[in-house]
Amino acid sequence: MFQRTILRASRQAARPVQRIQPAAFAPIRQQAGTRAAAAPAIRWYSDAAPAPEAKPKEDAAEATKDDGAAQSKEQLEKKDKEIIDLKDKYLRSVADYRNLQERTKREISAAKDFALARFARDLVESVDNLDRALSTVEPSKLAPENNNPDLVTLHDGLKMTERILMDTLKKHGLERFDPSPNADKFDPNVHEAVFMTKMEGKEDGTCFHTQQKGFMLNGRVLRAAKVGVVKNA
Repeated sequence: MFQRTILRASRQAARPVQRIQPAAFAPIRQQAGTRAAAAPAIRWYSDAAPAPEAKPKEDAAEATKDDGAAQSKEQLEKKDKEIIDLKDKYLRSVADYRNLQERTKREISAAKDFALARFARDLVESVDNLDRALSTVEPSKLAPENNNPDLVTLHDGLKMTERILMDTLKKHGLERFDPSPNADKFDPNVHEAVFMTKMEGKEDGTCFHTQQKGFMLNGRVLRAAKVGVVKNA
């Protein structure tokens, strides 16, 4: 039909131009309408699930609010953990610093005591010699009736020197002790038993004789006293 229409149009183009009446197309329209009416109507059905209904705006706003609250709570918990960690680190740092201070003080004090201890050990030998020199002079020879003014003067000078020396050593923490005059109980931490013997009228375990005096440096034993101990049992 389309070819016929083209042929007709070409033939008419060779002819003088004439106005085409609308009625000329009536058979074509009627034929097309007849074919359209003859075709049965077709309906298509979908097997897909129906789309969910849209949530109301209030539900969406409530969900957004809940999400924001959850995020805020999570961030708050995270900040709390960070604060706890920082506080723990701060307390640990303070404790470490204080321990360092205490340890440094102890080390400085120990260094000073050790330096003084070496000097004191060398010095106590001279103090012992001075004490022996004073003990060799019998008290009877110092009596005025013996007429020994030079010996008395020498003895007094040595005694004064010893007293000044011991006072100076005491200022630096070095003290001398003698357990026998007070009959102290034997203590293995500060005494060294040279011998043990029976002594009537004295309690067991007491120091009755001092062979060598002891020295304490800042409350610690620099040299133990060598003593004789009573043992009656």
